[in-house]
Amino acid sequence: MRALSQFAETRWSWLLLAVSALVLDLVALYFQHVMLLEPCVKCIHERVAMFGIMFAGIIGMLNPKSIYLRVAGYGLWLYSAIEGLRIAISHVKLQFPSDNPFIDSCGMDPEFPSWAPLDYWLPEIFMPRGMCDEVQWEFLGYTMPQWLVVCFSVYIAIWLAVVASRLITVRRP
Repeated sequence: MRALSQFAETRWSWLLLAVSALVLDLVALYFQHVMLLEPCVKCIHERVAMFGIMFAGIIGMLNPKSIYLRVAGYGLWLYSAIEGLRIAISHVKLQFPSDNPFIDSCGMDPEFPSWAPLDYWLPEIFMPRGMCDEVQWEFLGYTMPQWLVVCFSVYIAIWLAVVASRLITVRRP
């Protein structure tokens, strides 16, 4: 536990967090622009949540010894991972409507706030073009939103392990 706690105070740990989220977002862009899979509104929101995790890593990387920046990084990391997990689960429910076969798909408006219209600023990254209930890709029998449930769950589990290690280390004399 002490080693994990100490690792959380290094730039490398925060860089690893940022790079892992960046790689997942780059994979999403590869699917979109090379494999020509059209992202839906939920895909775009999942992408934004992944960018949130990347920014959390950047915040922590600025000065990992600073309790304020670490707490800000931890907060954004957890918030983004929980929101991403929530969106991914609702996305899976749209693709596999077992309880209600008449669930509508999502719309085409990402509904970004007026102060951050990402779909207008960077339409090649944040403009939805597909439908949420359409399964365009599978790997090992799982769809992209199902894999994102796994990814966001792993981010939450790692967050729990890191924060627990920090709390246990702080409490020990």
